[in-house]
Amino acid sequence: MPSAVTPQRRSRESSFSDEDIRSSAAASSAAKRARLNLNGDASPSSPGPILANGYRSTSDEALQQETLRSKKSKAKHQPGSIVRVKLANFVTYTAVEFLPGPSLNMVIGPNGTGKSTLVCAICLGLGWGPQHLGRAKDVSEFVKHGEQEANIEIELAADPKRHRRNPVINCNIKRENNKSTFSIDGKPSNKKAVIELCKSFTIQIDNLCQFLPQDKVVEFAAMTPVDLLRSTQRAVAPQEMLDMHDELKEHRQKQKAVQANVQGNQDALENLESRQRAQADDVQRMREREVIKQRLKFLEASRPFPRYREARNAHSDAKNRRKQASEELASLEREVEPSLRAVNAKQAYQQQVEAGTNAKKRVVQDAEKAADSIDRRLKSLHDRKGELEAEVEAEKNGGKESRKEVARLEQNIVRLKKQIEEQPPDLDISGYNERIREKQRAIDDATQKVTDLKRKQEDIAYRGRDKNQRIQQARQDLANLESQAGQQETKLKAASLDTFRAWEWVKQHQDEFEKQVFGPPIVACSVTDLRYVDQIETLFQRGQLLTITCQTGNDFKKLSSVLHDRLHLAEINMQHMDGTLDDFPAPVDRDQLGRYGLTGWALDYISGPEPVMAMLCSNVRIHSTGIGNYDTTPEQFEVLQNGPIENWVTKRSSYKVTRRREYGPGATSTNVRDVRKGQIWTNQPIDIGAKRDLQENIQGWQSELGELKKEVDEAQAEIEQLRTIIRESQEEIRTLQTEKAAKQKALSEIRALPTKLAQQEERLAAAQQSFTEMRQRLQLIADKQDQITHERAQAAIDYATAVESLQRHHANLYEAEIMLIEAKSDLQTLIEKNTSVKDLLNSKQAEVDRFTQETKRCQEAAREILKELQDVMQGANEELHAFIRELPSEQTSEELEAEIESERARLELMHEGNDRSVIREFEAREQRIQKLRSSLETLKEELAEAEERIQGVRERWEPELDRLVGMISRSFGENMREIGCAGEVAVAKEEDFEDWSIRILVKFRENEPLTPLDSHRQSGGERAVSTIFYLMSLQSLTRSPFRVVDEINQGMDPRNERLVHRRMVGLACNDVILSSTSSSLGDGANGIINNNNNANRSFDSVTVHGDEDDGEGEEGGMGNGNAGGGSQYFLITPKLLPSLTYARGMRVLCIASGEHVPEKADKLDFGHCVEMARGLRGTVAVR
Repeated sequence: MPSAVTPQRRSRESSFSDEDIRSSAAASSAAKRARLNLNGDASPSSPGPILANGYRSTSDEALQQETLRSKKSKAKHQPGSIVRVKLANFVTYTAVEFLPGPSLNMVIGPNGTGKSTLVCAICLGLGWGPQHLGRAKDVSEFVKHGEQEANIEIELAADPKRHRRNPVINCNIKRENNKSTFSIDGKPSNKKAVIELCKSFTIQIDNLCQFLPQDKVVEFAAMTPVDLLRSTQRAVAPQEMLDMHDELKEHRQKQKAVQANVQGNQDALENLESRQRAQADDVQRMREREVIKQRLKFLEASRPFPRYREARNAHSDAKNRRKQASEELASLEREVEPSLRAVNAKQAYQQQVEAGTNAKKRVVQDAEKAADSIDRRLKSLHDRKGELEAEVEAEKNGGKESRKEVARLEQNIVRLKKQIEEQPPDLDISGYNERIREKQRAIDDATQKVTDLKRKQEDIAYRGRDKNQRIQQARQDLANLESQAGQQETKLKAASLDTFRAWEWVKQHQDEFEKQVFGPPIVACSVTDLRYVDQIETLFQRGQLLTITCQTGNDFKKLSSVLHDRLHLAEINMQHMDGTLDDFPAPVDRDQLGRYGLTGWALDYISGPEPVMAMLCSNVRIHSTGIGNYDTTPEQFEVLQNGPIENWVTKRSSYKVTRRREYGPGATSTNVRDVRKGQIWTNQPIDIGAKRDLQENIQGWQSELGELKKEVDEAQAEIEQLRTIIRESQEEIRTLQTEKAAKQKALSEIRALPTKLAQQEERLAAAQQSFTEMRQRLQLIADKQDQITHERAQAAIDYATAVESLQRHHANLYEAEIMLIEAKSDLQTLIEKNTSVKDLLNSKQAEVDRFTQETKRCQEAAREILKELQDVMQGANEELHAFIRELPSEQTSEELEAEIESERARLELMHEGNDRSVIREFEAREQRIQKLRSSLETLKEELAEAEERIQGVRERWEPELDRLVGMISRSFGENMREIGCAGEVAVAKEEDFEDWSIRILVKFRENEPLTPLDSHRQSGGERAVSTIFYLMSLQSLTRSPFRVVDEINQGMDPRNERLVHRRMVGLACNDVILSSTSSSLGDGANGIINNNNNANRSFDSVTVHGDEDDGEGEEGGMGNGNAGGGSQYFLITPKLLPSLTYARGMRVLCIASGEHVPEKADKLDFGHCVEMARGLRGTVAVR
């Protein structure tokens, strides 16, 4: 697919003339190594001058000098640096092996070849997660497409003190369960052990100062100065520095908390003391009032004591009065005793007579009960006699029925004997059965024929329905050919049969949705101006043209369930769109499009429902895609590429601008595609051939329908004939079965006559036996009647005797009641004669009773008061006890109440307030003051201890931090001076150690001061230069064995990129600079990485080989460190400028990828190919 290159990149690549390239090539020729000649041996080629194409043929002497210069580098891999990386089925790689050098490794290759894949492999292979890469969330996404697992193998340089050989870490990633498994030196391990091993080498993948992937560049740029200080310490300082910094933060937090507590307690103490002084006088007065209130309370509590004394005295007086009244009553009773004795005697006689009368009443009652009992027995015997008479009548009636049953049974026996003597009828059962089976077979045959004919009719009906459906569909297709909507649906059916079926279902069930569901743009939209139909259709992918639009989430879920689960349609595209066109404003006004050579937006030339148009704005961006009818001129292209419009389509081409903000405003690329011919929204003429075919098909199917109807009618006539045969046969079967059943019944009855005769004889014998038993029961009933008659006679005699006895007892009772009346009369006469004496006694007795009640009342009152007094004494404290003991012993209740009223009056004269609560508050405040004073002393001691701890840790941490930052600042300043700028690094020291930060100051112009590095003052390129120089300043101090920077040079201008590259090479390699060459793929290429991404070609593995004179390979890992500057360095970049600086020990890894890479890419030597190409070109030029 063609693509347009941004003007910035064209200007950079064209900034050097051919003469510059030739001079660079000449200057670098001295650094060339001896290469094989055209014959494949190592003999030098003939010397020659600089050729017209910029190449020079070398002489023997030049080759010898170059061989001396190209001696082996002394650099070795530091412990923990990467010696080898081997990948299989990882992202873009099928199989590849990297052999990085111990110093600077430049990884170059076009975009998409897999440079950043190496960074991903290092991160995941060493146990860290994908969150440190900023790309995919799951490790399974790093498995190559079409494969089920990926493998990463990383060999680290060994630490001679701890390892005998280089550790090899293997990571296997499974796509199926999104899991990673690890092994170390071939032994199964886990992620935690791998990370612990890496940390033992001080590898810090999670530190952006050491490991900066491409997708984390923006995050690093956004890092705060505080975070930068921590990352810098992690990168260059020992762990003790970080621990001390964390310890200072913790101590400072505790110190601030203690200081806040001290200040808070001090303020609270001053406030409490002030309030305490203000309330002192009021509290004194309240305490005096409390004394009066306390005395008043004691006086009120003492009320039961005088009341108890008074109640006790009242009880004693009542007892004395009762005693005197009782003595007077006894004297009076002695005086009237003779008169009362006669009354008492008469009263005793009355009681005796009354007792005898009551006894006689009881005797009469007993006699009445005995007579009643005999009377009830007489009635019971009478009732029993009636029951027996009813039983006799019932037995007689039963006898009559028994005699009738005997006569009937005798008649039946005679009749059965006559029937037995008669001859039975003839019956041929097998003949009847055979005739019935013949008729049934005829019915079955006719039924089977009817069934076959019905199946034939159903088959014909199915074929008829199919013909009708075809005719209707053909007529619909014929109508569609003649309508625009029909033509679009025909195109939809041709584009996707599943989508067509889905849209047909939606049209039939629109009423089942909450809101209207719109069809795909193919049928729902149209192009308003057919001049732009090619440009409009170029914007759309196939899936976007087939997308069904739902307006609610519920409709989306329902339709998805129906189409996938019920209709089982696979190729379905749906989208939920609840927005409007107002949500998609155009990037510029329409009247400004003329200056860009555009006539309007794509939205202006498409018509359709608003939800569908909003969906297209969201997916296709038709609201921000310009449409033009003429090709874009170079001037218009420049304006468009730097303007707000990212997509536009002209007569022949479609343009899409991609901007990468993280690399600055100049990092843009433009994708250009050809405009394809429109096929969807074009007005094409009716297909006459298709119309003729449809009409012929309809006529043919109609003719076939007529033939099918004839077949159905013939079958129906034959079915009717067969049904007549079935009905006649069924009627004959019923006649035969009736005749057979009648004869079988008659024969069965004759055969059953002996049994019936025996049964009738048994029933006759039973009836005769029942008649005999009835007679016996009648005799028993007669015997019972005689017995009852005898019992009734005896009961009548007993009743007469009982009545006579009852009369005698009544006479005795009448005599006793007369004697009782006389005794009562005599007693009443005596009582009336002694009434005055009795009244006197009653009066005196009432007086005694009154005094007794008064005594009891006084006693109860005294007891109640005593109980109240005991309650008071039980709840009284020592003060109340002392107060009660001091009370006067003869004080009355009136005197006590007077004293209480006096104290109340004194209390009312004093100021009334919330005295108790104020006093309690005053006393509680005093306690709080004492506690605060004690707490303040403790807190001040803690504050002094905290300050002492902070000072001790700070004296160890701050000088070391200043020293490290000073070294970084000197290196940073030197780096900036190399490019004609200035810079320094300092520690911004705040009161809180959490706010300490790294402050980077830079100056890029001569007449400006040093200013802090941020996104507001410097450009993107200046920030990129400052960032890479800051990272380079850490190189000589770094504690990590390797560092990774991915595409940090994007956004730099060529001059700064060259200066930065030269400085980076000098710091990373710390070696003699070998050459400056115009081609990074020439002698500076120390390793070639081949990657085959063609899915149609088999590819087993690829391998990276380092140059012989560069590093020590795997043995370098056993060395004592890098003889160069800092740690191992990886710089990932898609390109290298010509005329860059290279040094001994530096390695360039070139990634070659594409469909033309041979299958045995590991046998390919790109350096040898380049040398052979130079030799060929040089030979041709000489000739």
